[in-house]
Amino acid sequence: MTLTQQLAANDASEHRTLIVSLFSCFVVATLAITVWAGRRTKDATDFYAGGRQFTGFQNGLAISGDYMSAASFLGIAGAISLSGYDGFLYSIGFLVAWLIALLLVAEPLRNSGRYTMGDVLAYRMRQRPVRTAAGVSTITVSIFYLLAQMVGAGALVALLLGITGEAGKNLIVVFVGIIMILYVTIGGMKGTTWVQMIKACLLIGGTLIVTVLVFHKFNYNLSTLLGEAAENSGKGKAFLEPGLKYGVSTTSKIDFISLGLALVLGTAGLPHILIRFYTVPTAMAARKSVNWAIGIIGVFYLMTIALGFGAAALLSQKEITDSNAAGNTAAPLLAQEIGGGGDSTGGAILLALISAVAFATILAVVAGLTLASSSSFAHDLYANVIRKGKATDKEEVGAARISAVVIGGVAIGLGIFAGKLNVAGLVALAFAVAASANLPTILYSLFWKRFTTQGALWSIYGGLVSAVGLVLFSPVVSGKETSMFDQWDFDYFPLENPGLISIPLGFLLGWLGSVLTRDDDANGKKYAELEVRSMTGYGAH
Repeated sequence: MTLTQQLAANDASEHRTLIVSLFSCFVVATLAITVWAGRRTKDATDFYAGGRQFTGFQNGLAISGDYMSAASFLGIAGAISLSGYDGFLYSIGFLVAWLIALLLVAEPLRNSGRYTMGDVLAYRMRQRPVRTAAGVSTITVSIFYLLAQMVGAGALVALLLGITGEAGKNLIVVFVGIIMILYVTIGGMKGTTWVQMIKACLLIGGTLIVTVLVFHKFNYNLSTLLGEAAENSGKGKAFLEPGLKYGVSTTSKIDFISLGLALVLGTAGLPHILIRFYTVPTAMAARKSVNWAIGIIGVFYLMTIALGFGAAALLSQKEITDSNAAGNTAAPLLAQEIGGGGDSTGGAILLALISAVAFATILAVVAGLTLASSSSFAHDLYANVIRKGKATDKEEVGAARISAVVIGGVAIGLGIFAGKLNVAGLVALAFAVAASANLPTILYSLFWKRFTTQGALWSIYGGLVSAVGLVLFSPVVSGKETSMFDQWDFDYFPLENPGLISIPLGFLLGWLGSVLTRDDDANGKKYAELEVRSMTGYGAH
């Protein structure tokens, strides 16, 4: 080895040590917060809803931390850097979706339920079948969402540690899974909420630093930034116009409509978002928390312009795809470049900072998802279906902790196979499943007097089976180089997102199942009680 090569290797080693040190400090700090919060978790209300002690602002900050996932930070930046305008459509869809949650779901859901979506459905329908369906749906949606976070974690930590082999990346996925299980089993909702709040502040702060540095590089001229991005991408003006990804063929145009439908309708059916409405003391606080969340999330998504187009302008397409084929590491690579490059201390520090923020993002979201799915299993399936309402708080929380371990294990196993997929695309699939199975039943239950148990079951299972089934036979799973199983070919469904088919089907089956069966609440008494409760908060927990 020459002297120059040895000095370069020593610099890289020093930078790697700095990166890993900063990274480790954050992991240790968040685990300490989780342990601290866990000691204050006394009963089921503390574990599931944080004791309903959080203010509207605190919960809005936590919702932001829960919502701005690896898809937002890593996936969208990567999608924009590779697909330009079409990648930015993810930002628009994720933000607009909050209007549905604000106007239709947040306040009525907070008033009507206790811990989970199943509470709302079971209020006016037969307990065991609807709680079973709600639990199955919640766990399925959460696992789809968890996949995206696992993929993001694998790509991110592999970049940090310089790992290129598949075995090393798989170990990273296992490591992330273990930490997320610790967050949930030790801290419950209190620990998870505090981690999400801290993570939201770090994410906004870290993204703001990169945004300012990117705009400084281009003399604070957005037009110059976009022009450089278009030229450096090798695609010219097409990079800044619709159609680069979703306008190539008729199928891709239809796929875009399907994606947009899933993004806009999916948020209001996401289990880890829905349970956040139960952590505040009143319905007014729930609405305030959504208002805060919209503001914080909106600011962040505006800054994804700098992340994505900045990466396209300052990095070559080959640099981005060589690190990760789906572009999931574009934001950390941009941070390193804007800080002075891979051989500079500034680049190493900024890479460490942004990577720690991204990892915090992943850990906070996976904790929220695992908590949502384990809560639904323990509260809906174990306590109310298996034990028929006779389980104690201690037994219920114990079941939630055990189920968190099992669900975490499943997510780890599936995450190992999904490494080549863009995390924003994976989250869009979770949105499609949530909008197909959960949203129709929530809206029908809250606002349609004629809705029945059979309608709820048809809607949940029909939307769930159609969405998941179409994904299994789509290019996401097989038939392309970027598919989960690229060596196989059974992509009989041409669209990458099933929302265009499965979401209307979920609503249709809910209506059909209700009109073809006897009304469970023929005199409308239960619906009247639920309507008063959802609109006024009278009798809410």
